[in-house]
Amino acid sequence: MADSRLSALEAFLKDYPSIKYIPPSSADFASVREVWYHGRRDTPLAILQPQSAEEVSLLVKYAKENGIQFTVRVGGHNLEGRAIVDGALVIDLRALTSVTVADDLQSATVQGGILQQDLAIKLWSKGLVTPIGTIPAVGYVGWATYGGYGPFSSHWGLGVDQIIGATVVNSNGDIIKADENLLKGIRGAGGTFGVIVDVTVKVYPLKSLLAGAIIFDAQDICKALTEFNAAYRRLLEDGLPSELTIQQLVYNAPPGRLFGVSFFWSSDNTEEGQRWKEKIASLGPVIMNTVALKNIPDWVTEMRALVPSSVYGGGSHTHNLKQITTEAAQVLGRNLSKMPSDPACMFSVHQLRGPSTSHSTNDSNFTYKNNSVFAEREPHYMLEILGFSTTEENKHVCEQWASDLANQFQQETDTTNILPHAYISLDPINNGNMVRIFGSHAEEVFALKKTYDPDNVFALALPLLK
Repeated sequence: MADSRLSALEAFLKDYPSIKYIPPSSADFASVREVWYHGRRDTPLAILQPQSAEEVSLLVKYAKENGIQFTVRVGGHNLEGRAIVDGALVIDLRALTSVTVADDLQSATVQGGILQQDLAIKLWSKGLVTPIGTIPAVGYVGWATYGGYGPFSSHWGLGVDQIIGATVVNSNGDIIKADENLLKGIRGAGGTFGVIVDVTVKVYPLKSLLAGAIIFDAQDICKALTEFNAAYRRLLEDGLPSELTIQQLVYNAPPGRLFGVSFFWSSDNTEEGQRWKEKIASLGPVIMNTVALKNIPDWVTEMRALVPSSVYGGGSHTHNLKQITTEAAQVLGRNLSKMPSDPACMFSVHQLRGPSTSHSTNDSNFTYKNNSVFAEREPHYMLEILGFSTTEENKHVCEQWASDLANQFQQETDTTNILPHAYISLDPINNGNMVRIFGSHAEEVFALKKTYDPDNVFALALPLLK
């Protein structure tokens, strides 16, 4: 069956030699197929690399006409490795990487195959930025359209809230500009309704960046986490500048398990940023402080070094919290003291405050809640619990640790402090609970699917709607 489908596909592609064709028999197949999650063993029918939106259109039409399922791949960082599926075509967008900045320097049109690191570096060369995440090798469009927490979140908002336009290859294979209804669905549900070949996003001027890690003494991690968060809550009550974003981190490094924060100051007023660096550093006993003036390329290089290039296991979990109370910090600390020493076992806390929340005092551009299907707009802390491993042998230990942490947190802390919605990029993909992901927008997502993809051409797009 696969042989006949490949023969037909090869015959079709003879008329389109610029589309790169990588079948399983190719010497390049294994390397091109590789995704971040190495535990997935699926072998796709073939990998196709179009060089333009028009070629994406041709491939979608061909797949639909021939009843062939397909996935869309960019960075390959989905936590279940679902950029590849047994027997399905892979439409690999990594050749589509152009960035076109508008003449007024207020927006940029970004092709769908670009990685976050490449987008950030291209914009920085023009004195501009747009919110990105902390893992540079992640595909930008997937990160942004599913939500997009990151180091600019407190200042300019989530990635999803930067999107002001999109070009999509729809279920008929036509290249269309997303109307307002489709755009609302893309802001939160990503490629569920079509292949996103470009997005237009807001950009912001920035010439200086103050960033780095502040690592605290955490021999007793429960005590360190509890005391830091108590002090941080007091600082927050007095008011934090929007230019400051803090991400708490627990990770394994050669010296051992470390606890600290990623400090990110996105303003040209670096003197004020230095003042806030000292304030954050005063919240605990510091053993290392790498916060310094740097450019985006240097920052990208630093962040890339923190993340393993490949992982095993399926240990991603998340909760959204109103506050990191003393009780919450103690439960987290007890579990983090048991965190396996594998470099792919990690924990972090993203804080959502500022323009993307329902408490925003500056929503003059548009009300984010009503222009996206992203659910959780209350100010909150998002727990990122990653129980992965760098070796297959160690994966069960890491998976179990992550699962235990998530379950014990829910069982042993005040449930009224846990918000009802989960972050799609970290919640198990196949749990089928779309209300947990989209909240009051769940039915709207299903309705948009029926409107824009009535034949379920994009059946393998995430989330897997049920």
